Amino acid sequence: MQMAPSVTGTERHTDWNAVNWRQANKRVRNLRQRIFRATQAGDRNTVRSLQRLMLRSYANALVSVRRVTQVNQGKRTAGVDKVVVKTPVARGKLVDILMVYQPWKAKPAKRVYIPKANGNLRPLGIPTVLDRCLQARVKNALEPAWEARFEGSSYGFRPGRATHDAMARIYNTASTRSRKQWVVDADITGAFDTIDHAHLLATIGAVPGRALIRQWLKAGYVDRGVFHATEAGTPQGGVASPLLANIALHGMEQALRVTFNRQGHTIGNRAVVRYADDFVVFCESREDAEAVVGILKEWLAIRGLTLSEEKTRIVHLTEGFDFLGWNVRHYPVKTTRTGYKLLITPSNVSVRKIKATLRAAWRRLDGSNAGAVIKALTPIVRGWALYHRSAVASQAFKDLDYWMFRKEMNFVRASHPSKPWYWRKQRYWGNLNARRKDHWVFGDRPSGHYLLRFRWFKIRRHVMVKGTSSPDDAQLREYWAKRSAAKSHDLSPHKQRIARIQNHVCPLCGESIHNGEEIHAHHINGRKDDDVILVHLYCHQQAHSPKGKSEARHTA
Repeated sequence: MQMAPSVTGTERHTDWNAVNWRQANKRVRNLRQRIFRATQAGDRNTVRSLQRLMLRSYANALVSVRRVTQVNQGKRTAGVDKVVVKTPVARGKLVDILMVYQPWKAKPAKRVYIPKANGNLRPLGIPTVLDRCLQARVKNALEPAWEARFEGSSYGFRPGRATHDAMARIYNTASTRSRKQWVVDADITGAFDTIDHAHLLATIGAVPGRALIRQWLKAGYVDRGVFHATEAGTPQGGVASPLLANIALHGMEQALRVTFNRQGHTIGNRAVVRYADDFVVFCESREDAEAVVGILKEWLAIRGLTLSEEKTRIVHLTEGFDFLGWNVRHYPVKTTRTGYKLLITPSNVSVRKIKATLRAAWRRLDGSNAGAVIKALTPIVRGWALYHRSAVASQAFKDLDYWMFRKEMNFVRASHPSKPWYWRKQRYWGNLNARRKDHWVFGDRPSGHYLLRFRWFKIRRHVMVKGTSSPDDAQLREYWAKRSAAKSHDLSPHKQRIARIQNHVCPLCGESIHNGEEIHAHHINGRKDDDVILVHLYCHQQAHSPKGKSEARHTA
């Protein structure tokens, strides 16, 4: 692994397989909580001092390298220097470089394109691995201070918040008894690509790491071998970019004069729900909604942003709108006092998208055996069902199961064109799931494996995060532990029991098993069923390394 040269300093040799992750995570968490608390108290000098301490922290370097090279989706994507960090030795060297490296100039990002839902391409800017790790370090110093100030209506790319919290907020706001029946369904044109640098840096202020942030903003990008300067925007693909976008869009509630009572409920004539650069504003009249569009245009213009004339629209809740993959709409009924009922269902776009994904997977699996089909399709079915199970999704699940059954029949017919129907049925369908009274479960009889069905996932309502609560608030430790434990409902029944026994915590690193990393079953003494614990993927790898075996056995 070749990196930029480092300055002279005390040599450190990090053994990645011997890192004490319990201690490293605890130190970073404690520093974040102290920064959060000092920000709430308005003690700027202490905040700056703690942020400088975070930037120099060895624990922060370790956590940042793990996040960038093992956890994040782009861990296998190289920047313009073509460096990808894959081995424990390379990760240890990267940590050592970070502790002494002086970043005189950030390297440009590599421009890549990924498909969007509408068929267009979304440009991403991929920084080098070293710059991504530096961004992760700066993010840990900057984010807690902003978590103490961010608005409660902001849910995108923030710790402890997700799309389901935003939708729960919309469910509460779009009640049929609410007077806010008009919705501004807004869309910002190229939000990440057009944010004004001067305004963003002025909003961030004189904080430690500001010079680094300015370098990343001005670093430019390389597209097909050609360098392009960046005079605006923060590239999607950078670790710090989502935080910078949230900082740029902070203050929308104040601009729209949204007011709350002591319980955190909206009491004014407007309400807003924002997920990163996607947001909706609820108003009491069409005239007020039109006024909101005018306010937003002026407010966004200061930040270098504009509303899309084609995609921004004003709708009544009886027409409905799509947001984050769901459709929100008031349907006429005769059983309520208002004559309408609010339903949030998977959007037609989401259903078409999952069908397209599954259709492509079935085509790739032509000629494969049933085991390969089950292995490839199960994660797709599980992921989509878990995402939409908090909505009114029962009918969508049933329709998708019927659609999948036809795909199964086509697959079996193509695999055995000369066999009679009763032979195919006996070979591929049956009551393979003992917990279900269903004789039409598709599977592989010799192994006993079967394909999941959408309707097996019971509808489970999501409990919205309270107000402006943040995981960086040490006083809410028990609250966040309970919210994290609730995520175990998405595991299989067997893993749910194991998770409860170990209190939903990874025994090896001490962090919640639901911290975004892949969960593995670790056998402490061989392959016995009674010695299994749930651990993170990379904790599992460390436990099986020569230096990690004895420690893992002792910890568990």
